Amino acid sequence: ILVNVFRSIPFVILMIAMLPAAKLIVGTSLGNKAMIVTLIIAAIPYVARMAESSIKEVDSGVIEAAQAMGTSSFKIICKVLIPEAKPSLIVGAVISLVTILGMIAITYGYQRFNNNIIWLCVLLTVIIVQVIQELGMLIARKTDKRINK
Repeated sequence: ILVNVFRSIPFVILMIAMLPAAKLIVGTSLGNKAMIVTLIIAAIPYVARMAESSIKEVDSGVIEAAQAMGTSSFKIICKVLIPEAKPSLIVGAVISLVTILGMIAITYGYQRFNNNIIWLCVLLTVIIVQVIQELGMLIARKTDKRINK
């Protein structure tokens, strides 16, 4: 429920709402330190949802087989869930990283009312996103044992 509450708040509003938390954590609500705190707080619900949906994709039969063999919950997480969900977790990490880059572009360009920075952020974001997307998809394909190699 908490993740859904934070995910439903628009990013810009969430960043403003988290300024008191940034001040409490780093001693200021202005500057790069405060921005990093608010970005982390704003990104956590999205990353959590991505991880949750990746773990839910794991075939329940695999989990049941591990349980039937007496595997502990910790080992099921480490040896079954994470390896089975790895391709989806990588895709989720790529999507989350791209979202965070967009948040940074908003913070550095739009909120400072500097058109040059906005367009530079847009250009850099497009380039970085393309590189991250291609690299992330390549890694996801390489780690997906369901695909014939």
